[in-house]
Amino acid sequence: MIGPLKIFSGSSNRPLAEAICQHAGVKLGKCEIMKFSNENIKVSYNESLRGKDVFIVQSARTGVNESIMELLIMIDAAKHASAARITAVTPYLPYVRSDKKDEPRISITARLIADLFEISGANRVMTMNLHSPQAQGFFRIPCDHLLAGKLLCDYWKKESIENCVVVAPDAGSAKLAGRYAIRLSLPLAILDKRRNDDTESPVIQNVIGDVKGKGALIFDDEIASGGSIIEVVEALKRYGVEEITACCVHGILSGKAIQRIQESPIKRLIITDTVHLPPEERFEKLEILSIAELFGDAVKCTNKGHSISGLYFRY
Repeated sequence: MIGPLKIFSGSSNRPLAEAICQHAGVKLGKCEIMKFSNENIKVSYNESLRGKDVFIVQSARTGVNESIMELLIMIDAAKHASAARITAVTPYLPYVRSDKKDEPRISITARLIADLFEISGANRVMTMNLHSPQAQGFFRIPCDHLLAGKLLCDYWKKESIENCVVVAPDAGSAKLAGRYAIRLSLPLAILDKRRNDDTESPVIQNVIGDVKGKGALIFDDEIASGGSIIEVVEALKRYGVEEITACCVHGILSGKAIQRIQESPIKRLIITDTVHLPPEERFEKLEILSIAELFGDAVKCTNKGHSISGLYFRY
C-alpha cells in the first residue's frame, strides 16, 4: 500500500466519482474548482494530500477541452501538494480517435494527451475501452485499460436472445464483437463499412453473415453523432433483420444523435456511465449500466498493491 486512498472528482462526471467512492469504501475528497470571468481555472484541495494515493475522476462528453485543462490543473495541484502517487481516472479518454496520422499535416492528438498527463504529474492512468487498444502504448506511465465486455454480456444473458446475432459495425470492431458472440453463444455478423471523409457518415458496402429474420445486437465502443449507427441500422433492415438493439460503452450522443436514435428502428440503446448524461437528455429507449463497481475494485486493488489482472478476466 503506497499511502491512504483519496478520490477526487472533476466537474464532468461527479455522479460516477461518488459511485466509485461508494464501492471503494471511501468518502469523496474535498476540492474546490473555480472558473473566473476570463475562463481561467483554479483548483484548490481543501484537505491534506501529503503522502496520499490520489485518484482524480474526470470523463467528459461536453466541454471536453475545458475538462482536459481542469484535469491537468488538478493533477499539477496534487503533485505540488506532495501526493505520493496520482492516478488520472478517465473512463472515456478524450481525443482517443485521433490515434494515427492518416492524412497530411495533422496531429496524433491521442499521443499528445498522453504526454500532457505525464508532464502534468500523473503517475498512472486508468481508462476503459479505448477506440484503438494500441493507443495504450502512447503512455510512458502505467495505463490500466479496463473493459466493459462482461458488464454488457451479463446484461444480455438475462434476456431472450435465442434468435439473435451479434453484429460488428465494421471490420475493426470484429475481434471484440467476436468475443461478445462467444460469451453469449451467438453467431457473428460483420458489416463492411467504409468512411471516405470526416462527415461521420460512413457507407455500408456489404453484410458478412446470416442476419435475415434475426434480432441484431450491435456492439460498438462509442456512439457520437449517431451517423454510423443509423447507417448500420438501415443496412441491417435492408438485409432482413427483424429487431435491432444497440450497445456501446461510451454514449457520447453528440449533435443530433438522440433525435436520430429516437426516430430510428432501434428498439433499445444500452450504454454505460463512463460519461454523464443529464436526466433531461435521457429518453425512453435508453438504458444505462454503471461501471462504478469495476473502477471501484480497480482503485482498491491499485491502492493496496494487488494485481488487477483478475478484473480483466471478470469484466
